[in-house]
Parts: sequence; C-alpha cells; structure tokens
Amino acid sequence: MPEALQGIVVLDLTQYLAGPYGCTLLGDVGADVIKIEPPAGDMGRQYPSSLPNENRSFIGANRGKRSIVLDLKRPEGLEAFYRLVEQADVVVHNFRPSVPKRLGIDYETLRSRRPDIIYCSFTGYGENEDGPLRDHPGFDTMLQCFTGLAAMQGGGGVPQILQGSIVDYYSSSMVAIAILSGLVHRLRTGEGQHVRASLLRSALSLQAGQFIWANGEPRDIDRWWGPGIQGIYETKDGYLFLQATTLPFWKNLSKHLGFLHLGEDPRFDTHVKRTALRDEIRPLIKKGLMQHTALEWEQLMLGEVPCIAIRGIGDMFDHPQVLAEGLVTEHEHPKIGKYRAMTKAVKMGVGDRPTTRAPMLGEHTDDILTQFGFTENEIAALRARGATA
Repeated sequence: MPEALQGIVVLDLTQYLAGPYGCTLLGDVGADVIKIEPPAGDMGRQYPSSLPNENRSFIGANRGKRSIVLDLKRPEGLEAFYRLVEQADVVVHNFRPSVPKRLGIDYETLRSRRPDIIYCSFTGYGENEDGPLRDHPGFDTMLQCFTGLAAMQGGGGVPQILQGSIVDYYSSSMVAIAILSGLVHRLRTGEGQHVRASLLRSALSLQAGQFIWANGEPRDIDRWWGPGIQGIYETKDGYLFLQATTLPFWKNLSKHLGFLHLGEDPRFDTHVKRTALRDEIRPLIKKGLMQHTALEWEQLMLGEVPCIAIRGIGDMFDHPQVLAEGLVTEHEHPKIGKYRAMTKAVKMGVGDRPTTRAPMLGEHTDDILTQFGFTENEIAALRARGATA
C-alpha cells in the first residue's frame, strides 16, 4: 500500500535538531526527504558525542533521509538548488530571518520557481520585524530560560535546565504539523503558502496550562499547583514514580502501602484535598515504599496504581514493552558499524515501510542530481566549481 506522503519531495535545509527531526517525521510517513547540506555538513554532525566517528544525536534525528551537498553561497550551487525546488513540494529551513533573502532562498523567490511550494521557516523567536529578538540566535536551552521553563524546574530556587532538548523535539512536531497543514490546504485549493514555527511558540505551547493570566491577578501568581503527592520516591532498591490523582488510585495505593484507613478518610477523598495535605501524606508513602524494590512495586501495583520504576534510556533497547511495539530497529553504518535505533514516532495502519539509517555527508549527491535531471557533465561541472561534493 502507498504511504501517506509517498511522492511528496521535501528539501530539508535545516541543521541542529528541531528542524531536522521535523523533516524526519515527514519521512516516517513516506515523504522523500532530501537533506541539503553545506560542504562542512550539518552543524549537528560536528557536536561532541560519546559515539566515535559520528554524532549520536545527528544519527537519531536524521533517519530515512538522503544527503546532497550544495553550496548555496556559490551561484552554481544556488542555481542547482532552484532546479530542485522546481520539482519539490516542500522547502524547510531554520536560518535566522535576515538570511534567506540574502541567500536568495526567501519565499517570494522560491514561489516564483514553484508557485504551489509549501515553504516552512523555523526560527528561534519568530520573524515579525517588530520583535527585538528576531535575529538573535535561539537554542533549546536559551528558550527554556527565556520562557519560564527553567524557572519552573527550579521550583522557585536556582533555575534548572530540563535536559534532553525537550523544546527542540516538541518543535519538530510543530514543524511537521505546519507542513502537513500546508499540504492539506494545497490539496484542497491548489495553493502553496509560507508556514512558520519557532522555538518561542513551542516553548510557550509546552506551558499552555500555565500561560494563563486572569484579569486582576498579579503577574507572579503561582501558576503551578504543585506536585501533590505524586513524584519520585526512593524504595528499598531504586526509585519509583507514582501518581494517584483519582480516588480509586488513592484507595489502591493506601491498600498496598499499609494505611488502608486513609483511603476511606473523607479528608483525602479528592485530589485537591490530598494535594493540600501532601506534607502529611508523603512521609507515609516514603515509609511504605521501603518495603520493596522499585521493580517489585511496579509489578505489585500494575494496573491498580499509576507507577513506574525509574530507568535509563539504555534499558529501552530490550524492554519487552518497547520491543512489543516494534520501536527498535538495527542499521549498518559505514563509520560505526551496526547500531540499534528508534523506528518511527507514529505507526500507520497502511503503507508503513521500514526506516533507513541517517545518511553520510553527501552520500546521495549524484543520485539526487540525476533524479532531478542533471547530466553527468553538469554534475561534474558543479563538483569542479566547488558547488557540490
């Protein structure tokens, strides 16, 4: 069966993490994602990594793509890019707002080549000319600090960065949603358009439940209700996260931890009441959890209390639930040999082909140029002029 985006060609000019993984999500559902890299390669390839010879994050964020090297700063490279645009459906970049026009790849220029192009620009802070941070560099950790995420993680004390590039990965979903929405609009109307996403929009979207300011409230009102009784607890061996927000879950937790009477106590019969009395409840939970290990509690309360033993990402490669969902696949890489990695973020009912590994820099240059109608002599000329590699 055909895949959802089979036949859709995406020209991916993005670097680092959020933009590249957004394009990867499109490739997961069938798009032909062509990663266009400068001669030095995506900056993500050059970051430090514990993986010899390659960057772990780059490999994880760029599965299923083909790589071509084009130097857009050279006239020949830019003209070659224009020829690709004429046959493509989507162009995605994450340059700062002032850069595309300077390079000659702004929306108006590319629309003149392909009127129905879906053009996605992904920026740090947005593109409105009135924005004082419009051309300021933006990265995941900067936006965490700017939008209150770091302050919230600090709980009122020293601000803390949430590790794992959460804003980047969430932004990748927003990039994919913006492009998919543009494609649906084009399917209905035949019109292309310029769609936009940004780290700023994503970071605030992650906090939509806190980004509420009612009339009359002070600016610094506590917008986070607090953890209540849920949280990470130490056990006899290891740590356990548990959350008992409903009355049935609370009663089951009380039964398992040995204070059954509190499960029937009207002082604790709502989530609001239990949160208010958390200082009374949490010591009882801590004491009760010392009876077993985290893994034992996970099994004892399975299906009765939302809880899970704390694990590392390495444990996911062979956990039976992860394997049952088919989330791990194996690839052969020219530099690092065999490696296991994520399959896809979503599972389709039909047209769900296996993923392929991340590409080497310029690995598919000749194949892609040939696909877009370049002759052997033209490819050789581009290479001779340093426009490709």
